[in-house]
This record gives sequence, C-alpha cells and structure tokens, in this order.
Amino acid sequence: MSKYRVQNPATGEVLETFEAATDAQIEEALAGADAVYREWRERGVQERAAVVKRVAELFLERKDELARLIALEMGKSIAESIDEVEFAAQIIEYYAVHGPSLITDYEIPSTIPGKAYIEHRPVGALLGVMPWNFPYYQVARFAAPNLVLGNTILLKHADVCGRSALTIQEIMEEAGVPVGGYQNVFASHDQIATIIADPRVQGVSLTGSERAGAIIGAQAGSHLKKAVLELGGIDAMVVLDSDDVAGVAKQAWDFRVYNAGQVCNSNKRLIVMDDIYDEFVAELVRLAEGLEPGDQLDLQEGQYVPLSSRGAAETVDAQVRKAVSEGAKLLAGGVLSEGPAAYYSPAVLVDVPRDSESYGEEIFGPVATVYRVSSDAEALELANDCALGLGGSVFSTDEARAARVASRLETGMSHVNTIAAESAEIPFGGVKRSGFGREMGPIGIGEFANKRLYFVAK
Repeated sequence: MSKYRVQNPATGEVLETFEAATDAQIEEALAGADAVYREWRERGVQERAAVVKRVAELFLERKDELARLIALEMGKSIAESIDEVEFAAQIIEYYAVHGPSLITDYEIPSTIPGKAYIEHRPVGALLGVMPWNFPYYQVARFAAPNLVLGNTILLKHADVCGRSALTIQEIMEEAGVPVGGYQNVFASHDQIATIIADPRVQGVSLTGSERAGAIIGAQAGSHLKKAVLELGGIDAMVVLDSDDVAGVAKQAWDFRVYNAGQVCNSNKRLIVMDDIYDEFVAELVRLAEGLEPGDQLDLQEGQYVPLSSRGAAETVDAQVRKAVSEGAKLLAGGVLSEGPAAYYSPAVLVDVPRDSESYGEEIFGPVATVYRVSSDAEALELANDCALGLGGSVFSTDEARAARVASRLETGMSHVNTIAAESAEIPFGGVKRSGFGREMGPIGIGEFANKRLYFVAK
C-alpha cells in the first residue's frame, strides 16, 4: 500500500494513492523554494498580502468541495469540515488584512546618537510538517503569515491527506503565489531530515506527537534551524461550581467529542468538585449512551463519526482497556467497531489512578476522563500534575475564584468560563512538553521573522 493515500475511515476502502517523492523531486522542490524566495521577498508586502487574501477567497469559493475531501480522508462530519474550511479562510484573511501592520518597522529609544529601528524581514524557505486532524486549519496558520512575511513554504502533510494537500497547493498557485512558493511534498522521514539539513531551508514548524517533536526538534537543533513545535496536550477543564451542572457537562461533552476527540487542546481531563461530581458524570453518561456509528458524509442525530484511521481507533481502544486494567472504570461507550472501519463509540472514563501509566497519557479520541477533587488547591495541583502544558480552563459562577486558579495553570493558554477561545487573532501554543512557539494572532507572524536591528548613526 502506498504510504500517501486517501482511505475512507468509515469503510477502510482506499480511494486514491499517490507516488512518494523521489530524491530528485525533493532537490527540485528545495531549489524552487529558494529561487522563488529571492523574488517573493522583493515584492511589496501589500502585494503579497493581496495574493494571500485571494487564497482566503478561493477557500470559501470551493468550501463544499474542500469539506468533502477531508471528510473522506480523515472522517470528520461535513458540518465540522465546513467549519474548518471557514476557520482556515478566516485565519488566512486575518494575515492578509492585519499582517502588513504587524510587521511594520518601528523605532526603539536609543542612548547612542542616531536612530534604532526593529525590522521584520523574511528568512527564507520553511518546512511545515502537518497532521491529519485539521488538514486545512493547521496549514493556514503556518503558511498564511509566512507568505505575507515573504518566506516560502515546503509542506509535508499527513499520509492520509494527499488529495487535500495537493488541492491547497493548487489554490495557492491559482491565487498568485509563484510556482515554487508553496509546494506540497510527499516526503519520507529520511527526506524530511534532508530538507531540514539543507542550508536553503531556514526553519521548520511541526504539529504532531511528542515523539515526532523530539525527532524534528533534534534535527533542527543539530543544523541550527529555528523550530516551532506544537505537540498536543492533556488539557484540564476544572469545574469548581455551577448553577447549571448539566449545562456545563454538556459543554464539556460537546467539546471533548468534537472532531471525534482528535483535538490537541481538547478538554482531556475533566476535574470536577466533589459536590457536583455525581450529577456531572451522570449527565456525561446520559449523553454517551445510545449513540450509533454514522456516515460522516451524511451524519444524522445520535450518530458519531469514525476516527481518522483503524490504527487510531485501535490505539484509543487499547489505551482505555489499559486504564481499566489499572483500576479505572468505563461507565459508557468505548466500543471498537468490527472489521476495517475506524469507529470507536464516545466514552466516559473515571477513577484513573494517579500512580498509573494511563494517568499521564494523552488519549487522542472521544474519551471524557473525569477526576473528583474536594478543594480549589487540589484541583490546581491535579491540573498542573502533567508533563504537557498546552491549554486549560476553569469554570465557576465566581469569576474571581476561577481566575485565582486559572492564573496559576502551567499552560500556554488559560481560560475562565470557556474551554478554549479560538479565533484567527488568538495566539495558540503551549509550554512544557507541549512544545514551544506560537501560531496565529499578532505573534504568530514573528516566529520565522528576522527581527533585524537597523541603525542609522547621526
């Protein structure tokens, strides 16, 4: 079987395969990215931004087609797929509109006679290594700011996203990105290492697993290349109190099973105060019961979509079974489908022992894991007892109480009374083993910029 393929996770059927890149094609891509960079960086920022704005328009014009592609590739519902295309377009447009002002030169005070300026200059060709869970959104938040800045892009997408990956390149070129300025590469692991090592490439951005991040980060470091790494999370959602426990539980459930739970900043640990815990868990169980597998292209009420692949579903199933063997209790769901399909019924898991291996593992699937606590201090201690540090949230009717806990979360993103604030202008990224660097918002465009000092003496 070809490594790069479109395989419908609802059936296991391989619909399309793609030829892996040859070493000669990788060299051609590197040469193209470098040559175009030298021309693209000389264009005015407004001209580059106008091209990027056209990319956003084409995403919206082709919304239905783009949505269907990823629904087939990785299994999300058509409704969620359309949401993703629209969000990707919003991010691309954000940088087209606001990017130029975010990278405007500015003067800094200087005690030396003369004027000191900070400039934002491009650095060159960049490599993006992107995951399957949000095939457009992940690319948009990396490519859009860097194209506005004047960098060029080599994009290695997930092996199940071949058709959408090629379509993104097609849209980029149709919008006016010069051929070679944005290139999809069906690269192998060895070829990725070659690209990172190449002096024509100035940086790499990866969204993926801790394991992949450690490998890519080491390769980037050994060649003195800048890296941005977004490596997932086991985000805590702390519920201190509520005057609508069922309502907060519904919010928790909806976010946890969004995209079949395959979301980096999903609320993977629900930490609930003792006096509302039973009611909260009962509501999760009610929401989990009676669901049926459905067709992601025509999903009905009470149905759930497949995970991205059979392998992904089997991994989640094995993780839940392991947690149960270590003392956890599965209260609802957790059924792996038979045959080649990738269905795993949304589950509620409680009583995961804190001294177990499972406690520290990210479950990348629709499993709501709930912990009982009896004080704000215990809730905070549990929330921070995690190797990862992407996002987190705290809920309370007393905003000041929630803020006291939220302000001490060891995360890149902290929220009060919402699970995750997500919009083009909101930065995204983590600390600890969730990686480093930020995407989106005003700071995303600075990650691969040469923030150059320009000094004119008097």
